[in-house]
Amino acid sequence: MAVEADPGEECTSAAVGPRPRGAAAAGSYTRPTVDVSPSIVLATWAAGVALVSALVARWRVVGPGFIWLACAVTLALGIPAALAGGGTWAWAGCVGAAIAFVVARRWALVVALMAGAAMCLVAGVVADGGGIGVAGGVIVMGGVTGEMMLGHWYLVDPRLPRRSLRTLDLIGGAGAVIDFGVLAVAGAIPWTGSSTILGVGFVLLAVTTVVLMTAVWFSLGEPGYAAVMAATGLSYLAVLTAIGAVVLGRILAA
Repeated sequence: MAVEADPGEECTSAAVGPRPRGAAAAGSYTRPTVDVSPSIVLATWAAGVALVSALVARWRVVGPGFIWLACAVTLALGIPAALAGGGTWAWAGCVGAAIAFVVARRWALVVALMAGAAMCLVAGVVADGGGIGVAGGVIVMGGVTGEMMLGHWYLVDPRLPRRSLRTLDLIGGAGAVIDFGVLAVAGAIPWTGSSTILGVGFVLLAVTTVVLMTAVWFSLGEPGYAAVMAATGLSYLAVLTAIGAVVLGRILAA
């Protein structure tokens, strides 16, 4: 036997209409998404190195050899990022780093070029969809990598003032904390199911990076050549743990 629909109910349903696809319930929270593509990770790292290079050039604590190295590292990271889909902004950052390599002895121009290269690479990351967490990634990878690179000049001449190394150490440690916090809010914590193992690895890598940078700080407070050797060696380890935390955290938050 057919059942007649209530006319009032039919009118109510028609008035409400179908719910839009993907519409969230009132008061619900939609977490931001984080892109972990190779172009974004490499461009973020390159931007950090370029930014630190501009700082070191501004301080003028070492010769143009550091600028040549920093520009080469920026290009080694930036060109693959551009080829992997980084776009026009990534290429613009690479051009800036290449020009800075050529004019490495002109300090003021190098500062402007490398700062501009960093901004172009960051703009490329944002345009490619990696805006969430870009600041933390640039700061941590720039500080840690810059600490490691600049430490080699102190191995050659340990009489150089250590305030530059300590400043980069603070930048890298602060960046690790900032990046961890941003990714945790974006969804890297908590974990469910199979992501638990990756989550534990993310936390361990982030904490280890902070511990290593803290150890670098205290090593630089000790007198003698061995202190600089220890700080440089610890910064090598920090580069490995930092890039691991950066990548794993973005995988979890994606």
